[in-house]
Amino acid sequence: MRNKQESNDNIRGLRVEVRNGDVNQALRRFKKKVTEDGVLQEVRDRSEYTKPSIKRARAKAAGRARHLKRIEKRKNDLGY
Repeated sequence: MRNKQESNDNIRGLRVEVRNGDVNQALRRFKKKVTEDGVLQEVRDRSEYTKPSIKRARAKAAGRARHLKRIEKRKNDLGY
């Protein structure tokens, strides 16, 4: 038989330890991990089929937004 430690190592997924019965803190840490890992975004992306042309258009719009944000930040920081 396998011991408990070996069986826990094989479990996949995100886990958060609840310390001192503070479930709210554990929930906040779990939400942060889920966000950083991109789980929710992947679920949204897989919920329905998106045509490749729409994917390209969204990627292009996101790139443009990043570029404009960078330009605006530089304008505020450096004055040009």
